[in-house]
Amino acid sequence: MTFRPSPELSSSPSSTSSASSASSAVGYVEDVSPGSGSLPPRAWYASSDASSLSLNGSWRFRPAPTADAHDDSFAEPGYDAGDWAQLAVPGHWVLQGDGSFGSPIYTNHLYPFPVDPPRVPTENPTGDHLRLFDLPDDWPSDGGTVLRFDGVESCARVWLNGTDIGEFKGSRLPHEFAVGHLLRPRGNVLAVRVHQWSAGSYLEDQDQWWLPGIFRDVTLLHRPAGAVLDFFVHSSYDHLSGEGTLKVDSDVDGQVTVPALGIDVATGESVTVPVEPWSAENPRLYDGVLATEGEQVPLRIGFRTVALQDGLIKVNGRPVLFKGVNRHEWHPEKGRALDLETMREDVLLMKRHNINAVRTSHYPPHPAFLDLCDEFGLWVIDECDLETHGFTEQAWRDNPVDDDRWTPALLDRAARMVERDKNHPSVVIWSLGNEAGTGRGLTAMAEWIHDRDNSRLLHYEGDPTCRDTDMYSRMYAFHDEVERIGRRLDGGGLKRRELPFVLCEYGHAMGNGPGGIADYQRLFETYDRLQGGFIWEWIDHGIKDGRYGFAYGGDFGEELHDGNFVCDGLLFPDRRPSPGLIEFKKVIEPVRIEGEGRSGTVRIHNGHDVVDLSALAFEWSFQADGETVASGALSVPVLAPGQSADVKLPEPPDVRGAETHWTVRAVLASDTAWAPTGHEVAWGQFPVARRPSVRVAPDRAPVVADGRITLGPATFDARTGAPRTIGAVDLTGLRLDVWRAPTDNDDGASWQGDPRYGLLWRKLGLHRMRHRLDAVEPGDDALTVGTRVAPAAREIGLSTVYRWTSDGDRLRLTVSVAPEGDWTVPLPRLGIRFGLPDSADRVRWYGGGPGEAYPDTRSASRIGRWESTVDELGTPYVKPQENGARPDVRWAEIGGLRIEGDPEFWFSARRWTNEALDAAGHLTDLTPGDRVWVNLDHGQHGIGSQSCGPGPLPQYFLRVEPAEFSFVFSPAG
Repeated sequence: MTFRPSPELSSSPSSTSSASSASSAVGYVEDVSPGSGSLPPRAWYASSDASSLSLNGSWRFRPAPTADAHDDSFAEPGYDAGDWAQLAVPGHWVLQGDGSFGSPIYTNHLYPFPVDPPRVPTENPTGDHLRLFDLPDDWPSDGGTVLRFDGVESCARVWLNGTDIGEFKGSRLPHEFAVGHLLRPRGNVLAVRVHQWSAGSYLEDQDQWWLPGIFRDVTLLHRPAGAVLDFFVHSSYDHLSGEGTLKVDSDVDGQVTVPALGIDVATGESVTVPVEPWSAENPRLYDGVLATEGEQVPLRIGFRTVALQDGLIKVNGRPVLFKGVNRHEWHPEKGRALDLETMREDVLLMKRHNINAVRTSHYPPHPAFLDLCDEFGLWVIDECDLETHGFTEQAWRDNPVDDDRWTPALLDRAARMVERDKNHPSVVIWSLGNEAGTGRGLTAMAEWIHDRDNSRLLHYEGDPTCRDTDMYSRMYAFHDEVERIGRRLDGGGLKRRELPFVLCEYGHAMGNGPGGIADYQRLFETYDRLQGGFIWEWIDHGIKDGRYGFAYGGDFGEELHDGNFVCDGLLFPDRRPSPGLIEFKKVIEPVRIEGEGRSGTVRIHNGHDVVDLSALAFEWSFQADGETVASGALSVPVLAPGQSADVKLPEPPDVRGAETHWTVRAVLASDTAWAPTGHEVAWGQFPVARRPSVRVAPDRAPVVADGRITLGPATFDARTGAPRTIGAVDLTGLRLDVWRAPTDNDDGASWQGDPRYGLLWRKLGLHRMRHRLDAVEPGDDALTVGTRVAPAAREIGLSTVYRWTSDGDRLRLTVSVAPEGDWTVPLPRLGIRFGLPDSADRVRWYGGGPGEAYPDTRSASRIGRWESTVDELGTPYVKPQENGARPDVRWAEIGGLRIEGDPEFWFSARRWTNEALDAAGHLTDLTPGDRVWVNLDHGQHGIGSQSCGPGPLPQYFLRVEPAEFSFVFSPAG
């Protein structure tokens, strides 16, 4: 390994000069080099016994429209910045100052400036930052000091006490400077000039907001004589012998102790002892200490071995299945300036929702996040801060990764990632970056990483031949292609076909969705070669905004933007789980519970990669018409990973005439670091006795009088046949409804080749259907209303007949629909809708719940009795769209009305029409009216993930074909 000189013994950086004599030139901004003056990268650690001083807090700040608007005099001690603004660091200046410091910009892949590498616009927002500080009274007078920046976007130049100490690029990477010779006990002046655009911006075209600023920690680190510099913890595990081998390479000689293992060895020496290995499922860490002459650094050591064996990614001898997410760093008010508690919240939410892996898209995260992954257990793909996606607009011409001038910057980024994060057992794969095309620079990065660390595998999705990588990776491959890959029928070279496959992005979680992830999971669990995937993405990047609730692209007046494509996460911006996360938790649960209710037997399968089932307790319950009538503990063998067992359920209670279900749950048997006792890990539900048919004997005749028709508990308009009241409940506008406010996935992405049905539905006019009245026919025992429902300017239509019957107390509506013409698209929905008075609020239902579900997003829906308010039924997607449907509803009660379905139906209710929902751009555009609008749907079209992936699979299409369905209405209670 490379041994580095101690910072306190290093000569001062060659760029050092007085601020008063420094040139005001800003050529470094467009220099393709990574910077100058900084120290070699090294391992990050959270603490040691050496002194440190956080420089986070309130800084003085001056914005400027260009890089050269001001000279360097602000860096001189004594400069009067009394009239400058105050700015929180860590932070982004465009998220502070109520817009007076500029605005955020969102693009998916387009560079928001002319593409002319490495040149950037003259209009280059620049922020001068000043921090005055004193050293603590007990700050050591000996040794040296390092100034560390953990993250600055996108280019920074730094002065301390008037001396220019260097400049750097690489926004999501650490940079350190030797500054001990410049410090004073009192009145230190740290000056940092940050530029939004630089040559480095061409390497940072990730799908996210462009947010300039010092957004990670700034820290002063004392370096005593003989302090720790760089060190590399090698801690492998032999799964055959059960032993771990530890060796700590250190630039400075020292001693390594691990008390729990009885280890006390010199650095550079190996020792092998029996250990418990580290894994994401059992993250066993051993506390140790690296002690040199001048410093003691705590170590958290996890023993594990990552290998490519038998064409599979194996950890500690066992294949792993990634059930992962892509995680951008995000906070709705602070952007990418995350505190430790927010990071901890992310990890705990992941663990509680069965997620076992994170891809740090598309840059190394704050290093404290990886500490949490080590502690709580998550497999990590650590991705380099590199993306040049915007060069697709010119067919990758002038792409920096294939230009030798940029290779030093690429290697610097790779080195800063690897050296910083190499001691984290959670990091099992390095990634070269994302969507940067191909080129010599990427190969150079791969060669350097493989040479520096052969204990991990290497990933890069943009390497179709797998020349530089250890796995075949794709994003958004359709289900049928993934199956071909699993069967090794995907073509490509022999090397690629022999490598494992990872779907590094799938299930685009934009708005309502993603749909179809259960179908992906079945493929992952069927074919060994498919080692899982990573949902795109973890959290919506909405910015808290008084105008809109949460803002997205275009809300700040950007001339180029990609709208709400930035809101595509499993969490809402405020970190509330979306229905997509609840669905994902169910789909990837590590225990499969399957059964056939009438047999009284349940099959339990341990889907963990590593651990047995000893940490779980199993419970059974028996439901009659959605209510639990019996429950108890279920004895399940302690199954090893991959094992299954058939378990006999107890005799069910004698509940005749009711629909019945078994439900079996796997819960934590005791508290863990990430969830309490009783936390639900997995569940299964199985029908026993079916629901009795809903019968209404038609023994009442409609009575026509005074412009009304009376039938049982209902009155109708005699001219239109439309119901006006059922019992004491007023009804408005009951009619067939086929329109839903298109979801992001309905509308799809502009680059999609498959039909984008949201656009086709609108083109066809399904959002403006006309309802022609053909007949109102009172009969001996029924009221029949004939209509034709069709869009203007089209010949297609739906012949629709409403047939009403009653037994005196209840009212049955049978809707018969017959298509006319050549329908070439599926329907968004098929059912009826009507309005109730706005006093309707409480909702009770028996059916699927508790949350929303659609044909391909219903894995997490379980049958039961549920309650809600109308407002709570809705899902607050940042950009409003179809939401809130509950599936498999047997009956629902709302506003004094009870509705039973034959067959089961989809239920939703909201305080605005589907048309108003469709027209809204933000939640604040939705205003409650004087009606609650109820949809009772016979069918819904699937959701898919076509906002950046496949649409719904064919089995989830709502095809246009003859249909008949019924609802029974009666007063509630």
